[in-house]
Amino acid sequence: MKKQFTMDDVQILHEDNSILVVNKPQNLPTQADNSGDVDLLTLLKGYVKEKYNKPGEAYLGLVHRLDRPTGGVMVFAKNSKSAERLSKQIQTGTMEKIYFATVLGTPNERNGTWVNYLKKNPLTNVVYVATYSDEGVKRAELSYETLESYHDTVSLVRIKLATGRSHQIRVQFSCRGHAVFGDAKYGGDVLAKGHNLALWAVQLSFDHPITKERMVFVSYPPQIEPWKRFNLEKHLDVFKDSE
Repeated sequence: MKKQFTMDDVQILHEDNSILVVNKPQNLPTQADNSGDVDLLTLLKGYVKEKYNKPGEAYLGLVHRLDRPTGGVMVFAKNSKSAERLSKQIQTGTMEKIYFATVLGTPNERNGTWVNYLKKNPLTNVVYVATYSDEGVKRAELSYETLESYHDTVSLVRIKLATGRSHQIRVQFSCRGHAVFGDAKYGGDVLAKGHNLALWAVQLSFDHPITKERMVFVSYPPQIEPWKRFNLEKHLDVFKDSE
């Protein structure tokens, strides 16, 4: 039976007149899809409407997305000016997104940058690696660092996206033999049937759309398998100090 999400499941990390920053639960769609399930955007619009007693539908700008099975930090715009400015930061790379993933095995190189050309099958919602000359492909680039390995069975990696393609992290790691733990769609459930996808948006950094203040938000993955095998706080602290 599917979980029925409510606002009680959504942690608000920051709110002001311009932005709303939240911790997205896993398995909650970012926006409405053909499943008909409740989605994060609808929940948040309802929250804003009720809190501020707004007539009609409340405005909330969706400037980026997380896959349904991915949890972590997201920012929403509370007015069109903020939405435009945040979207521009995504386009210019000013907004930085950092993910943690637990992947199967250990990458041969401790760190690196990967570039692939990805294509999505809209009928199956599956993304696959194609060649740059194929019609409809999108360039996908990420940088990663292997932080820890657990008996060479699973590894904790930190990922920084240079592009934001659908299923990008999952596909780029899977095609190299290191599928994300718990990812049934891309071969990561070999050791992890029944587990949630071990992919988490741990850090989001951007300039406030009005004040221009640099803002950094951190979200910790849940202390369950496979995350509890690693010292997540240590690695998040090291990352924050290095920025």
